[in-house]
Amino acid sequence: MTPEADLAVVGAGLMGAATAWAATRRGLDVVLLEQFAPGHDRGSSHGSARIVRRAYADPLHVRMTGEALSLWRELEADAHVSLLRMTGGLDHGAGRDPEGIAAVLARCKVPHDLLSASEAAHRWPGLRFAGPVLHHEEAGTVDAARAVDAFVRRAEGRGAVVRYGAQVRRIVPLPGDAGARIEVADGSTVTARRVVVAAGAWVRDLVGDLVPLPELTVTQQQVFHFPRRDEASARWPVIVHKADLSTYSLPGGRDGGPDDGRKIAEHDAGAPTTARTRDGRVDPAARERITAYVRDWLPGLVPEPFNEATCLYTSTRNEDFLLDRAGPLVIASPCSGHGAKFAPLIGEWTTTLATGRGPAPDPRFSLAAHL
Repeated sequence: MTPEADLAVVGAGLMGAATAWAATRRGLDVVLLEQFAPGHDRGSSHGSARIVRRAYADPLHVRMTGEALSLWRELEADAHVSLLRMTGGLDHGAGRDPEGIAAVLARCKVPHDLLSASEAAHRWPGLRFAGPVLHHEEAGTVDAARAVDAFVRRAEGRGAVVRYGAQVRRIVPLPGDAGARIEVADGSTVTARRVVVAAGAWVRDLVGDLVPLPELTVTQQQVFHFPRRDEASARWPVIVHKADLSTYSLPGGRDGGPDDGRKIAEHDAGAPTTARTRDGRVDPAARERITAYVRDWLPGLVPEPFNEATCLYTSTRNEDFLLDRAGPLVIASPCSGHGAKFAPLIGEWTTTLATGRGPAPDPRFSLAAHL
């Protein structure tokens, strides 16, 4: 059987769409399959704002963020669209270790500065801090929904076949090095030399009986948008804060309404669920916790959320990504709630795993490293 495509990609969220973009830029014939409609909110890639930042306690991730930011700029130029909004970033709280992260940024030659709580409060009115505050300029937001559209649009422009409403029922590896056959719910099939499975919370359903996957936990997270009291909060950086709660906040973009309300959420407080059983309902206890947090730490906001939504995290035990190839299948789960900023880099790496040519992901992201 002659494959129809060099590469089939299952899932057109950020990672699958980025893979299609990267692969078509290398001249591969690509088929991209997405079970839902364009712009859907059933997974982890919808909405107008995700954080991009360089501040990690791990030098590998710091280097990765630099490569990813360069690729985001390439996508903006390729698609003639603005996706990044650079605001700078702040990290604070005893659980965040701003001084330790600052030392890593220094080793990686990323510009940054450490401020006292009073210095930071003076610089950004309407915010409250405790302890040292790390600030770095190379941080902001990326418009996730528009990024997916840009990846897909440019992949299509280079010849990719994109099929929405194409729910994959089964992936069947073929004998030898003949690739794999993908069976779609409408009765059609697609054959490809390699298949990248970037299906987020659906990954175990699709390949759990084909590949020895590590433990992957799916949780339903909640995000909230709060109105600004005045223009001072429009100049706030993105913020990661770990104290009693582990929170992040950022400008909300389109989801923040005409006045660009602030998007705020907990990083690790979602309830376990599955892709099929999630209910999409916001937990009232989460709303109460975040509202109380806003009242205490972000007095420049009105502590009454005007918008709320849910999304899915698919997480490994140590929050590292899962990026590896098993036969004709490439498993792409760059997940755990902090993967969006890396999307164009993940696309490059999954294409390398599929072809054996180009920059490869670090071995710590392999299946063997997780098992």
